[in-house]
Order: sequence, then structure tokens, then C-alpha cells
Amino acid sequence: MNDSTITLPWLVIRQDDNGNRYRVGRYATRAEAQKIADSLDDRGHKQLYWVERIGQNGEATRNA
Repeated sequence: MNDSTITLPWLVIRQDDNGNRYRVGRYATRAEAQKIADSLDDRGHKQLYWVERIGQNGEATRNA
């Protein structure tokens, strides 16, 4: 695990029409990540955006 995992544990993930998933960015707080996800979701595209947190084991968990 590196320092960025600890200081930027919140991810914004995008899923496109074909089911491909991409990390959009990493953020220090859930509120910051959710704000970005919401602003991207409001564009009217068919992609899905959500927030995940990286746990201490380095794996991401989806937060509803």
C-alpha cells in the first residue's frame, strides 16, 4: 500500500454501455467523490458513475 491509497481512498468509477469500468479519479473524502460522480451523472450520458472506497487491504468496496 502506498501513501496515495491512505490519503485518497475514495474512487469515482464509470461504467460505459458495454459494461467496461474505468477509474475516473481518486479523492480524499466521500463527499468530494460523490460531488464529482453526481456532476458527471447529470450530463445525460448513458454511463453509470458511483463511488467506491479502497479498504486497508487495497480492495475497493462499492458504497451506495
